[in-house]
Amino acid sequence: MRPYEVMVIFDASLEEDAVRALVDRFTKQLTAAGAKSVKADTWGKRRLAYPVRHRSEGYYVVLEANAEPAALSGLDRQLSLADEVLRHKVLRLPEPAAGRSRPAASPETTTAVGANTKEV
Repeated sequence: MRPYEVMVIFDASLEEDAVRALVDRFTKQLTAAGAKSVKADTWGKRRLAYPVRHRSEGYYVVLEANAEPAALSGLDRQLSLADEVLRHKVLRLPEPAAGRSRPAASPETTTAVGANTKEV
């Protein structure tokens, strides 16, 4: 299982009940495909940076889930076919490296102890 985040922008002309129904449909699709811990975070109506399909506002929803890649490819297909969806983006979130508390320092970031001293 891998962590994923899906940003969906719905048409702002939809009612909130219709958006909730669509979000429920997509989360049920993910859980049916075997996804775990599916969470939906609704941001509400927001102004778009540029017009998309002649719309200047969209209803933003972020879905977070732990799933297999096949489950997200099915969701990606459904989102691209839905007329109510203006835009969507599926992101695979980075997983923490096993056994490493923090990344090792690169040579460029380390400094020598006597780097700023003058030789006489």
